[in-house]
Amino acid sequence: MTMDNRTRWFALYVLCLASLMIVLDATIVNVALPSIRKDLDFSQTSLAWVVNAYLLTYGGCLLLGGRLGDLFGHRRLFLIGISLFTLASLACGLATSQEFLIAARSIQGVGGAIASAVSLSLMMTLFTEPADRAKAMGVFGFVAAGGGSIGVTLGGILTDSLDWHWIFLVNFPIGLIVVALSLKLLPAARIEGARVKLDVAGAITVTSSLMLAVYAIVNGNQEGWTSAQTLGLLGASAGLLAAFLAIEARVESPLMPLRLFRLRNLATSQVVGILWAAAMFAWFFLAALYMQLVLGYTPLEVGLAFLPANLIMGAFSLGLSAKLVMRFGIRAPLGVGLMIAAAGMVLFVRAPVDGSFVVDVLPSMILLGLGAGTAFNPVLLAAMSDVDQSEAGLASGVVNTSFMMGGAVGLAVLASLAQSRTDSLRSSGDGVLTALTGGYHAAFLLGAVFAAAAALLGASLLRPGSQYAGQGHEGAAMGEPLTEAD
Repeated sequence: MTMDNRTRWFALYVLCLASLMIVLDATIVNVALPSIRKDLDFSQTSLAWVVNAYLLTYGGCLLLGGRLGDLFGHRRLFLIGISLFTLASLACGLATSQEFLIAARSIQGVGGAIASAVSLSLMMTLFTEPADRAKAMGVFGFVAAGGGSIGVTLGGILTDSLDWHWIFLVNFPIGLIVVALSLKLLPAARIEGARVKLDVAGAITVTSSLMLAVYAIVNGNQEGWTSAQTLGLLGASAGLLAAFLAIEARVESPLMPLRLFRLRNLATSQVVGILWAAAMFAWFFLAALYMQLVLGYTPLEVGLAFLPANLIMGAFSLGLSAKLVMRFGIRAPLGVGLMIAAAGMVLFVRAPVDGSFVVDVLPSMILLGLGAGTAFNPVLLAAMSDVDQSEAGLASGVVNTSFMMGGAVGLAVLASLAQSRTDSLRSSGDGVLTALTGGYHAAFLLGAVFAAAAALLGASLLRPGSQYAGQGHEGAAMGEPLTEAD
């Protein structure tokens, strides 16, 4: 499909709009949970499933969705995924019972996983020139990096001004627009791999392994990390993963060719992505809890507190990050960006019980927005740089799975650390707010360690990315799209 330059950029914005909806739905619901609990009479235990049902199916289906895209067409799978997500969003918004809402959230996760798993590969197909690709990845990276905190902001605004149903209903008209524009703008390339037989055994084992791991992680704090349920599920997940690797080593057309893990940039970016996602999730979940439970902010005020970080992140992701990548390659911007983000989390470690927004919250938000906006572009570019187009969907699924699993594991670990530290301080005689703040301080410190470790690994182990360094910093690297014909 021949595509002019303007059409290509419009197609990217459609992909980003779809990805933003999907990323938002992992976090937008959190601010609305008290309202959902009251309206549908959830217990505290069952309420967790409004979040977990989405994470479970989303995390479990990413790899399968990516491979299906390679086999049967990225555009086709994207349209199936986003249509499923849109219809499930409508169902969530119309839900009047616990069971219906949880079932609809599960279907949302499946659709979101399929669309997310192929969106990066579609973007790589649209943009083949290094300068264009760096700028496009910056736009896409802003959605990946900023979507979670934007979800907290938007969730607070919609819940306060309308009601919780609208955090889901708002997706329906947007989803219809995305489907219509995707049919018109996205390339319908023929996929040679469509004649290859699907690795059914590999698909079943890896999807089951991921779902069991997500289930164990998201329920770890509630059930106990050393409980029979948690250890048993993690053991079963590990067993299924081992079976999957054994199958992939022997099957003629594997779901995931194991040689992909020998690609240095892909393998390194997965580790960096896991560590950074763990720190990122800690930032917007624990910062929101600190502002709500310690500082007494309303949901709307919490949402607005994230706005400076989102604006800074957008400014860097949408323009300045591409300049840095074109000038310095992928390693230096990634390392510097993640170290700036780590510094932002360290500042949260000193946030007091009687903190003010300007002194104790805003400086951290500025540094975290700056760091995330700088780092996400090179992380995504590194992950996709060594992969053939025929396996771009699978690589995209691997990238998304790493971020999702890193976020889930990191949040579980950091929330558990925060709770343990809070309990310890309470037993020592500290007040409720002091103990809560101390727990958050411990979690933020470990989150900063995760971000710093990601910075050091990325800066030292990634290949330099010479196709980007030193090119076009008077043209596309300055944020101007290049003219290119397919």
